[in-house]
Amino acid sequence: MRPWKLCGVAVVVALAATACGDGAGGGADQGAPERGGAGFPVRVTDCQGAATTFATAPRKIVTSNAAALEMLLRLGAGDRVIGTGFPPGKGTLPADLEAKARKVPVLSKSVIPKEKLLGSGADLYIDSFAAMKTMGGAGDAPTAEEFGAAGIKHLQLASTACAPMAKKPQRDLSGVERDIKRLGAVTGTSERADALVAGMRAKLGTVHKAVGGLAPAKRPTYFFFDYDAGTKQPVAVCRKQVANAVIGQAGARNVFEDCDGDFKPVSWEDVVAKNPDWIQLAVRNRGGAKANAKAFDEAAAFLKGFPATKGLAAVRNEKFLRIGSERTTIAGVGNADAVEEIAHTLHPARFKAAR
Repeated sequence: MRPWKLCGVAVVVALAATACGDGAGGGADQGAPERGGAGFPVRVTDCQGAATTFATAPRKIVTSNAAALEMLLRLGAGDRVIGTGFPPGKGTLPADLEAKARKVPVLSKSVIPKEKLLGSGADLYIDSFAAMKTMGGAGDAPTAEEFGAAGIKHLQLASTACAPMAKKPQRDLSGVERDIKRLGAVTGTSERADALVAGMRAKLGTVHKAVGGLAPAKRPTYFFFDYDAGTKQPVAVCRKQVANAVIGQAGARNVFEDCDGDFKPVSWEDVVAKNPDWIQLAVRNRGGAKANAKAFDEAAAFLKGFPATKGLAAVRNEKFLRIGSERTTIAGVGNADAVEEIAHTLHPARFKAAR
């Protein structure tokens, strides 16, 4: 799933509006949304400074994809979702959330067509990206005027929508945390949002104690191999993508942190030149453990058989991590789980010593 290179949502700070130019997750504190008594009104702005005010919590929400839907389900606001695009694949969510997700009408398996979105009856559209034009086949994204005429407020997830144009890299998960808290404020579920963020921070805190003090030279290098993006030309995760933060928080160095933006096509020669210590076999969930294992095996087999990569030490020694793409590149509480898994795999001795 490819985010667009446009701005998303930034939260209004009490004294100054923070645009996404200061990072979707690069550590800049965007603060909490402005709000009045009893939690409302809540006011948020997009990266251009255009404000949206919520006098009350929305009742009919449409989500652009599985990431926004999952956040709402975890916040306890899933019963207000009346439709989604890019629905979660079978097995991508915990069993309790998946059962609830299956009840949400699928408006499109990809980008929701403009006419269907505007006619959905929603009062809020939560967009993980900043535009819909480049996904193909769904027409142009609605304009602000069209959203207004349909009575739909438009809110984006800043950690993905703002990322490509942010001035700073994503090196921590603060952008993801802000997205969760922002949705909590808008939907009136702030207490639940705080609990979700606290759970993430607890996991990250344990990891940080074990590997946070590692100097850059002591951190193993790491290549995120997006197998489903195609093997003819690899696609790197760059410094402004959420995955860069996941990798860094786990005590590793993204071999393509030097590339600007969020994603970038590279060459296999580039990968070989980086000579990564570890390679994540990133595949998208196939809907079950058996199918996922098969996909991971296929990704490993490709690297072992491909002339350009079979000689890499990481490939010869099978320094592979089998972690799904979704938990690494799509914003959500699963990012903290991915940090934990990567860190324990790369630095087992440090966690044993901490016990």
